[in-house]
Amino acid sequence: MRAALYDGFAARYAAENESSLLNAHYERPAMLELAGDVRGRRILDAGCGSGPLAEALLARGASVTGIDVSPAMIDLARRRLGPDADLYVADLGEPLPFPDGTFDDVVCSLALHYLEDWSAPLAELRRVLVPGGRLMLSVNHPTVSVVNYPGEDYFATREYSEDYEFDGEPAVLTFRHRPLHAMFDAFSGAGFRVVRVAEPAPSPTTPPELLPPRIAAGERSAFLSFIFFVLDAG
Repeated sequence: MRAALYDGFAARYAAENESSLLNAHYERPAMLELAGDVRGRRILDAGCGSGPLAEALLARGASVTGIDVSPAMIDLARRRLGPDADLYVADLGEPLPFPDGTFDDVVCSLALHYLEDWSAPLAELRRVLVPGGRLMLSVNHPTVSVVNYPGEDYFATREYSEDYEFDGEPAVLTFRHRPLHAMFDAFSGAGFRVVRVAEPAPSPTTPPELLPPRIAAGERSAFLSFIFFVLDAG
């Protein structure tokens, strides 16, 4: 279902992703900051989309493998990264096609919040990490759906949908809201230890015209959108 959804607007989503505030100037710089020096590290980009984060990690000297549930996204990533790029169509809800301990790091950008169950995906991501490997992930901040839907129960794990516009065309995305404690329970249940939680500001190089007015005016330093975690595989 998610593959068909993204296949339907993969090119438009990828075009939006290239320069949007939330992707190009907020989420992606934050993930790269969390990753730090990746030279020589074997990294799985789980939910790689059209490959912009994988491209940035490769430029920093990492060895990167990408997976995505959408064949159309993988085609776009291959066009970006080259015909020999290490890319696979794979579903985070299913067993991954890699041996135990294949990767030093996993990055997972804005993917888990589509899934009803986190237990199996997190267990698989831990399995393919070396002992002491890192999982760096971002998801929708759990307070955002409460702000947008004040009548909903923050403490309930529930489905919700939002309208978007990608490259001028409408689209609907469906997410799973989880309260913060449920996220931590899922991490610890899969054997991860939380090393860092981040609620970053946009990149300092963000064009001012893209910023919310109160941030552009210097009244605030950040806004609520995504939340970021660094987890240790132990």
